Amino acid sequence: MEGWVRGLVEAIHSSPTQAVIVLAGGASQALGWLMSVPGASNTILEVVVPYSKISMAQFLSKIPTQFTSQQTAEEMALVAYNRALKLSRPGLPVLGVGFTGSLASTHPKRGDHRFYLSTRTYDSLRTSNVTLLKGLRTREEEDKVSSHFLLKAIADACKVSATFKSELHESEIPFQSEEHFDEDQQLQQVIDGQLCMKIYDFSKDSDIANKDRKVILSGSFNPLHDGHLKLLEIATSMCEDGHPCFEISAVNADKPPLAVAEIKNRVEQFKKAGKTVIISNQPYFYKKAEIFPGSAFVIGADTAARLVNPKYYCGDYNNMVGTLLECKRTGCTFLVGGRKVDGVFKVLEDLEIPEVLKDMFISIPEEKFRMDISSTELRKSLGL
Repeated sequence: MEGWVRGLVEAIHSSPTQAVIVLAGGASQALGWLMSVPGASNTILEVVVPYSKISMAQFLSKIPTQFTSQQTAEEMALVAYNRALKLSRPGLPVLGVGFTGSLASTHPKRGDHRFYLSTRTYDSLRTSNVTLLKGLRTREEEDKVSSHFLLKAIADACKVSATFKSELHESEIPFQSEEHFDEDQQLQQVIDGQLCMKIYDFSKDSDIANKDRKVILSGSFNPLHDGHLKLLEIATSMCEDGHPCFEISAVNADKPPLAVAEIKNRVEQFKKAGKTVIISNQPYFYKKAEIFPGSAFVIGADTAARLVNPKYYCGDYNNMVGTLLECKRTGCTFLVGGRKVDGVFKVLEDLEIPEVLKDMFISIPEEKFRMDISSTELRKSLGL
């Protein structure tokens, strides 16, 4: 490994950014460099190589118009960014990287030898396009050039500076584009389904900074009150490896989506309280389990009762069990606090949970938490 390459990789690994990298058709040497320098676990969350056309179509959930194009690279980076959001710890910057190339092969190519690479962060999308001179390099040499560019793109996205030596011919001019997104645009992208979530980490607690597992209390939080704060505190104390997070779905199952201004107003409550809040676009728990794999969801007994009621699964008991088993396979669990159900205070033990699902549900004892206050009652008392 060249000295300047090692220095670039070390600079990347020293940054807090965590990345999902998706490669097809080149830049393979960059993976070896990234993985062979100590500190790779600081940077790499996952590497995906959807090389075949079928694999790429499955990865993108569509068949690209062109497999080697700017649009495909940007779509790869967006899928990678969403994946990084799901795998990373709250508060850490994440990065999605997409690379697609058409380089020298065993048979001469009619078209250009070229590659596209794109990086997506929370506030920017950067894309580079390089066309290489045919016959100037072997496949291995073209892969090396594209690997250099991939490392430089990752370093730029991580906002680190290091030496970069380009091996491009003077006529091989990179074309670059850059787009920036403000907070309103990011939230609109969540509402529209382009992004699976936006994380606001207002917590100053250094003890939870390295916790991988999320403990999530979902709700509308209109307004946030002491009952919410206490419930999540108790639930987190039952999960020693947990990072407490509140979560608001911008998309409601039976109401219009929240407006961007309203989301920002509700987020302000968590800023004042110094708590982490996630804005997602999934109102259903079986979908939340997909974007928050391995998490512990904090729910009330009323919500738990609905979760195991076939009425909410088109009246199909097997559909209900199958849906919740999918949640279970993601590693998710439910911490259940007591709540009033039809005017009667109930806890998990009062509910009929199918035997195959029982280990998914954990009771929060009444002696640890009982607070009958609700946001609805608070709004009424405040005349809202």
